[in-house]
Amino acid sequence: MSLNDTLKNLRENGIDEAKRAQKLQELNDLRVNLLGKKGPITKALRGMKDIPAEQRPEIGTLANNVKKDIQAAIEEKMEELNQKLVAKKLEEETIDVTLPATKNNQGTKHILNQTIEDIEQFFIGLGYEVAGGYEVEEDHYNFERLNIPKNHPARDMQDTFYLSDELLMRTQTSAQEGRDMEAHDFTKGPLKMISPGVVYRRDDDDATHSHQFHQIEGLVVDKNISMADLKGTLDALCRHVFGPDREIRFRPSYFPFTEPSVEVDVSCFNCGGTGCRICKYTGWIEVLGAGLTHPNVLKMSGIDPNEYSGMAFGLGPERFAMLKYGVNDIRDFYLNDVRFLEQFKGVN
Repeated sequence: MSLNDTLKNLRENGIDEAKRAQKLQELNDLRVNLLGKKGPITKALRGMKDIPAEQRPEIGTLANNVKKDIQAAIEEKMEELNQKLVAKKLEEETIDVTLPATKNNQGTKHILNQTIEDIEQFFIGLGYEVAGGYEVEEDHYNFERLNIPKNHPARDMQDTFYLSDELLMRTQTSAQEGRDMEAHDFTKGPLKMISPGVVYRRDDDDATHSHQFHQIEGLVVDKNISMADLKGTLDALCRHVFGPDREIRFRPSYFPFTEPSVEVDVSCFNCGGTGCRICKYTGWIEVLGAGLTHPNVLKMSGIDPNEYSGMAFGLGPERFAMLKYGVNDIRDFYLNDVRFLEQFKGVN
């Protein structure tokens, strides 16, 4: 048999064996046996020396084509077998998509965080900046800079936790006022800030009191700030939080860092002002304290009270949330009872 015929037979047999293969291993063995260095094609080409020189290019080309054809047949069959394996695996691992999926319980922001963020967004819309402050504060900023010197009886209302003679857990986010007034450049415009955060007082925990709670302090310092500015701002806030039909009233009060000082009441959103159990039949509910910044507070920050004036207010997010959503016990906010918290998904 001529070398030409031998190579053609090897091609025909190699392609037939590739088509009959049922396993990938069979194809790998076929590649090694036919196309390897010790395979029949290599052995057949050793007879090239016995054929005329002018026929050798033709035989070389044929040998290369035989290898390519066998390799193509093997790869085609391997692709076919791989597809069958994938199809079989998919069939064995089929998922019944009609089965109901496992339900994932999705949480929500805590109602206090929702309340704080809602109030923050309201004041940001009015051009205020949000300042965080320090929970561990200096006595100097927490009391003295707010016109409450050492041994002043007003400190008794805010008995707190001291870490040293000069460091304490802040009793009010008003402590941030002094820091912001010091840092502000009034040549660039007025100071408008709110400071939300946690505050601490030595208090007995009950339905309406806690040793730890939240507070949002607000401060504006500019020329010609008046009670009209304060009332207009707080009226808009209460309408935003409690409803567009709400009204507010000011009652005289006392805070060391404001003069004059007021308690702010909002018309009862339950009875509309006619009197009910929630408002104790007065038609009004106390919601926050406020006033015009005391001249001494401005002076201690290097601000001339004859040129500038200010207004300040402090509110409790817990109280706002309790009134708005009818929560009777402040401790419910801190117990992490999912049954309680899940009632407030996306209320703001």
